[in-house]
Amino acid sequence: MPTHRTADLSALPPRLDSLTGLRWFAAFAVFLHHAGNFGSTDMAPVLRFGTYGVTFFFVLSGFVLTWSSRPEVGTTTFYWNRVSRIYPAAFVAFLLALPVFYSFHPDPSQWWVKPVDVGILLLSVPLIQAWWNAPTILFSGNPAAWTLTCEFFFYALHPFIIRPLRRMRARASLWALAALVAAYLVFGLAVAQWPGSWLAQIPQPIAQLPTFVMGMLLAAAMRDGWQLRIHPAVTYIATGAFIGFLVVTAGNPNWFAIKFAETAPQWIAVLCALMIAAVATRDVLRRPSALRRKFWVRLGEWSFCFYLLHAHFVYTARAIWGQQPTGWLNLVWWALLLAVSIAAAAALHHFVEKPAERAMRQWWKRRAEARRVPVLAAEAE
Repeated sequence: MPTHRTADLSALPPRLDSLTGLRWFAAFAVFLHHAGNFGSTDMAPVLRFGTYGVTFFFVLSGFVLTWSSRPEVGTTTFYWNRVSRIYPAAFVAFLLALPVFYSFHPDPSQWWVKPVDVGILLLSVPLIQAWWNAPTILFSGNPAAWTLTCEFFFYALHPFIIRPLRRMRARASLWALAALVAAYLVFGLAVAQWPGSWLAQIPQPIAQLPTFVMGMLLAAAMRDGWQLRIHPAVTYIATGAFIGFLVVTAGNPNWFAIKFAETAPQWIAVLCALMIAAVATRDVLRRPSALRRKFWVRLGEWSFCFYLLHAHFVYTARAIWGQQPTGWLNLVWWALLLAVSIAAAAALHHFVEKPAERAMRQWWKRRAEARRVPVLAAEAE
């Protein structure tokens, strides 16, 4: 519900550490989905929805970048900051993925291993592979990195989308959000109705853009004082109930069940947006939040590296030990894979991601200062 206005897009907003903690659970959901490819359980019909952790990341990305935006940060600086934040860890993860997902003579039984194709792999270096929908290209290099193509596209547009948002009040942002959600649902129905049409061939960066803009509009509304004053648990339960509904009604000929299934990505994006708004509001109001505990925040800080690396270990385990029979004993395997993935993510975060980001930003700052000095001297003359 709308409340008094407390800030705008030019003010410095409070930290939202709970969203960092929440990010870990989205990465963990993706892990559970992939872990099932090594050894599944009876929960497989539910865990397949773990792929929508990616949807959460897209909405969260739009929200966080808009929430923390400052007008004095120039467009080129914004771009450099994004590259320094994402690329070093992504490139190292790409190199580590090569022996796991590529071979000169792949075993046909290992469907995840692709033949070496230098031309396709080169598309993964600048992270442009998701502009092609062919699976061999879309999932080339590090298969998880297709989402980074989307993110870089979002980053490219963010400085231009945010300009009108800085002039919009909360009510206008919410109306724009409602219109976007309606259009996104229509898009989902159209793709389901005409699966062979050009709509289904739209590259992922464009197809996923509405989720990012949803996050931007939510953040703009909250920066203008709007708050979603419901307990975050309500959004968790609603998301779980929706997934449960999809699982229970899978294959049901009921018209409503079919339409909900066809628009599942859109509805889940909406649920993710509500979840983010509810959790962020709790931090803005400084209400108690378990997600702000150091343990969850630290895991959230590692979550990007965890997302990049976890499949490496899942598919390495499958290559060594083969696919495990379905059963709850696989929870032991999952725990081991989780522990190894977290340890590797922590190492990548502390030894690559953060030092590289710090060095790249410092270089950019020194470069900007070096260019500014002659200008100031000329002005003084």
